Amino acid sequence: MNAIERRRFPFSPFSPEAHLIRIEESQESGTYTVRAELPGVDPDKDVEITLDRTGVLTIHAERSEEETTKERSEFRYGSFTRSISLPEGVREDDISASYDKGILTVTAPLGERTTTARRIEVGKPS
Repeated sequence: MNAIERRRFPFSPFSPEAHLIRIEESQESGTYTVRAELPGVDPDKDVEITLDRTGVLTIHAERSEEETTKERSEFRYGSFTRSISLPEGVREDDISASYDKGILTVTAPLGERTTTARRIEVGKPS
């Protein structure tokens, strides 16, 4: 895709922007929160959240859909990844995640930073 096509069709399936997870970050009441837009995924099977030793949180999701009718069949799939450097003071050992109505929410209390690489499980909202 050339530069003119990229401006006219910025979210074409062939553009690098097509597989970007939209996020918002906030800090309130001693908690750092990342909300990621991930509609149409099963958080138990399709979402992986990891944290490396340098404090980079990575959200990876895969989506596949197949629709078959009498007249035709159509499928869509894609892999999405977004990495975020956590701010200073995030207590990485206490990070939690939940998924509700297409929004993944990752929260971490602020305090003294720890550096433990691990995978973060996605739970149900409370």
